[in-house]
Amino acid sequence: MAPLVRRTWAPRGHTPVLIQRGRSRRKVSVIGALVISPRRRRVRAYFGLLPDANFDGESILAFVVQLCRALRVPIALIWDRLGAHIGEPVAAWLVRNRHRVRAHLLPPYAPELNPVELIWGHTKSNPLANFAPSELDELLDQTQVATLAIGDDEPLLRSFIKHCDLSLRFR
Repeated sequence: MAPLVRRTWAPRGHTPVLIQRGRSRRKVSVIGALVISPRRRRVRAYFGLLPDANFDGESILAFVVQLCRALRVPIALIWDRLGAHIGEPVAAWLVRNRHRVRAHLLPPYAPELNPVELIWGHTKSNPLANFAPSELDELLDQTQVATLAIGDDEPLLRSFIKHCDLSLRFR
């Protein structure tokens, strides 16, 4: 729960002090999807939070299934080559649902093509910068507030897409 420390302003002679809990390994894992409407009119981001755990195949699949229920349209998933994205149980589910969901993998080691990586960088260095929670619930609440704000910020999301040199044309 250590904060990402950023330079900040303070009155002269009053050095800002961040009080943090020492040696805490507690965390909130975040999964995200940047959703672009078929005619490119709307952009939105959806997030899932998992306190004190890592996303594995089961939790990634639960997020994708929930995303499919929310969108109710054919989906093209573009994601990196994380083992949980291409392993079981996600791979088996994608085969069963290939009429509705098509997965496309980014080239290996290409975070510059992934606009969701820019969302993570922005979130950590802006709304969550210098935030030093003392309890996991505080971190979870603040992360949820930050992701909800970004999820509806179309100009910001479009800037992340524009920054990535990724062609979004599918056959």
